[in-house]
Amino acid sequence: MTSMAILGVLFLLLALYCGLDPFKHSAISEFPDFEAYKVDMPSWELVPTVKDKDNLLQKSEIKFLKQVQGPESLAFDPLGRGPYTGVADGRVLFWDGEKWKDFAYTSSNRSELCNPKPSPLSYLPHEHICGRPLGLRFDKNTGDLYIADAYLGLFKVGPEGGLAVSLVTEADGVPLRFTNDLDIDDEGNIYFTDSSSKYQRRNFMQLVFSSENSGRLLKYNLHTKETTVLMRNLQFPNGVSLSKDGSFLVLCEGCPGRLLKYLLKGEKAGTSEVFAILPGFPDNVCTNKDGDFWVAIHCRKFMFSHLLGLYPKLRKFILKLPISSKIQYLLHIGGKLHALVVKYSPEGKLLQILEDSDGKVVKAVSEVEERNGKLWLGSVLMPFVAVYNLA
Repeated sequence: MTSMAILGVLFLLLALYCGLDPFKHSAISEFPDFEAYKVDMPSWELVPTVKDKDNLLQKSEIKFLKQVQGPESLAFDPLGRGPYTGVADGRVLFWDGEKWKDFAYTSSNRSELCNPKPSPLSYLPHEHICGRPLGLRFDKNTGDLYIADAYLGLFKVGPEGGLAVSLVTEADGVPLRFTNDLDIDDEGNIYFTDSSSKYQRRNFMQLVFSSENSGRLLKYNLHTKETTVLMRNLQFPNGVSLSKDGSFLVLCEGCPGRLLKYLLKGEKAGTSEVFAILPGFPDNVCTNKDGDFWVAIHCRKFMFSHLLGLYPKLRKFILKLPISSKIQYLLHIGGKLHALVVKYSPEGKLLQILEDSDGKVVKAVSEVEERNGKLWLGSVLMPFVAVYNLA
């Protein structure tokens, strides 16, 4: 057999291997009904290119290393104590100034499955049993803490903590499958997101790859106990935060990489519009005391992920190749973890950008909480909290 014939046979075998994936190595091999959807991507020319050339987030202080696994959201109670954070084993913890204390939990079925593990991702197989608190917000009037649990829905726990009380598990007959973030207004309305009705948090990567549009923005009224769907057909809705005056809220839509503005008051109440095109794919958003919005960016946008967002058939073809989810993920984020946070004015103007483009100190960030001249940075992927001094 000639060398060309041998090469031809090897190429054919490689093509068969890639096409059949006999060892189930592809990122979607366990999802036979997987479909890829077109993303409502903004024009590439509209994506901000401004960078923090000084990589200022590398000056952050790493706190509580390996004391907290995957602290997604950070909150301080009405008395200024904290932070409080939800961690990967299903608990909400409270920093009392000296040590972390158990404060609350959402699942009544906790067991040895929830015991400490080496990394935040180690908990994924049992999150639906242990619970996974993501978004946290305090009612400044009552001191109650409201919790968005990824698997179990919307919860409330009193100032003394303990087992949280379930408030919402479904809306319009559709179960909450990926409750993500929330905020509360002065009138007793809780605004929260359900990122997908198909994929749960333990399959968040497949949700990103799919970009399916079953995500929702919802409102729960504490007085009437009614749940209302405000927006549908969203592609991975995530963080939500009210404006300082309560006239609108800002919502992170992850797959297109943008902020949406949903109007709550005025003649256009109940309508939405694009608030800002982001330099990357967002996680959570928090309003500071001045009314500006801090947005945690999971990663910058790269042309590879932009094009695959526009061409779902090509994306599905690549995802069918025997390439692991981890490698596919790295291709989408430019090859390495890197942290990025941006600040926007109430009018949607980009005010500030901070990053660690090399991931040397802050590899990932899920939420930014500004307090007393410092930024508290939580990350669902990291075993620590980072603190950046704005001064």
